[in-house]
Amino acid sequence: MADQFEVVVAGGGIAGLTAGLFSARLGRTTLVLSGAVPGGLLLNIEKIEGFPGFPAGVAGYELCPMAQEQAAEAGADIRMTELEGVESAGDGWRVATDDADVEARALILATGAKLKELGVPGEERLHGRGVSHCATCDGPLFQDRVIGVVGGGDSALQEALTLAEFASEVVVLQREEELTGQASYRMRVLDHPKIGIRYRTVVEEILGEETVTGVRTSDAATGEGGELELSAVFVYVGLQPNSGAVDDRLKLDDEGRIPTDGWMRTELPGLFAAGVLRSDSQCQAAASAGDGATAAKSADRYLSGAPWPERILAAAGSGSDR
Repeated sequence: MADQFEVVVAGGGIAGLTAGLFSARLGRTTLVLSGAVPGGLLLNIEKIEGFPGFPAGVAGYELCPMAQEQAAEAGADIRMTELEGVESAGDGWRVATDDADVEARALILATGAKLKELGVPGEERLHGRGVSHCATCDGPLFQDRVIGVVGGGDSALQEALTLAEFASEVVVLQREEELTGQASYRMRVLDHPKIGIRYRTVVEEILGEETVTGVRTSDAATGEGGELELSAVFVYVGLQPNSGAVDDRLKLDDEGRIPTDGWMRTELPGLFAAGVLRSDSQCQAAASAGDGATAAKSADRYLSGAPWPERILAAAGSGSDR
């Protein structure tokens, strides 16, 4: 017989761990499926800025273990196993993992996202040989060399600043007319003496035989081609939501994310989504933690059978059976 829980949380990032913490504190029997390495994408971030309580910033590999420990101390059962599938079972859910099936009366999906690939020639072949997604992990390997960062959002700018500690020069390759990350990151990147920006630049191919030697580019406006010598290429061009376990059960948005209302409820009763997996996510650690707390409170309300406030129902356009 499958283990049974009132709440199962799928995901070991900050949204999932916060959901597990709050669910356990609400007195619900709670299981968190944290994956093989709890923490998600935040583990690769050297300094998370803007997270309350850490005025100097906090490393993802410090924040996530603290959140995991706190959830476990509150009573959440945390298992290092992956979500593989979901199906309805009576008035709840049967959750398949790579270890064993479990049953839940309420399910919170917080499986996060993975970094998108460029999908250009040379990228897959040279992954781990100059192509990377982790500045903290691989930046020290390219001491005093010229490094490229593809992208212009928060992640790209954060990682460019980290890489500048090791590289002789960091070149940010941004296909837009301007950087799109937070103003605080933009200002620091633009003012950094070791970081340069190439706007309207599209990476068409990553060059090299055994290791990365450069990139072939084109101008986004004119199509004019060129080449740039680089020793490494770090790619940060957006996120691909990890929604595959439920993409046949839920209608996803154009980005593959799960639509929810303000209480993190999906279109299916007893199923909630939190963090970067859900539509309109701010893709910030603090916002994801808030999503997790809200999802836990909502799951608790759902399990208790308490009515939803009329203003919430009106805003969500949903029925009271949710």
